[in-house]
Amino acid sequence: MSVPKDTRERTAPGIAKRWPTLLMIKLGRITMHRFSDALEPYGIKPRHVAALIELRDHGELTQQGLCGHLHLDPTNVVAILNELEQRGYATRRRDPEDRRRHLVEVSKKGLAVIEKVTQVMDGVEGDLLADLEPDERAQLEVLLTAIWERSGGYDAWSQVAGDEEDKAA
Repeated sequence: MSVPKDTRERTAPGIAKRWPTLLMIKLGRITMHRFSDALEPYGIKPRHVAALIELRDHGELTQQGLCGHLHLDPTNVVAILNELEQRGYATRRRDPEDRRRHLVEVSKKGLAVIEKVTQVMDGVEGDLLADLEPDERAQLEVLLTAIWERSGGYDAWSQVAGDEEDKAA
C-alpha cells in the first residue's frame, strides 16, 4: 500500500489535535504492518532483522548479551533465535568457557538476508517519509529522539515489552 503523495493539504486526524502522541501509536502500528508485509516474502520479521543486525554489528554475543542489546526478555530472544536457526540465519553454541551460556552469531546466510531486506526496508521508509524534505527528516529524528529519551528510552522500552509479554502469556 502506498502513502498518498499530497499530504500537505490534509488535516490531522482528530486524535492528533488533542493528543498528538496517541497518533504515534497508530503510526507505529501502520509502520510495523508495512515492514512486516514487505519482509514476508523473505520469511523474516522485523524482530529477526533487529537481532541479525545486532549480531552483525557486534559480532558473536552471548545469548544474554543479545537480550541486552535488543532490550528484550530472554524468553522472547530464545524464540527469535530458534526461528533464525531454523532458517540458517544464525548459529548458537555452548560457550566452551562457561557451558551454562550460549554464544550466538550471524551466519553467512544471515548476512546475505540482511543485505536483501535492507533495500526493502529502505523502500518502506522512503515511502512513508517521501514528502518530507531532508531538513524535515532531520527535525523528525531530533523530535522523536527527544520524546524517546524523555519517555525513558531503552529502560522504559524493556519494561513495557516485558509487561506486554506478561499480558500475552
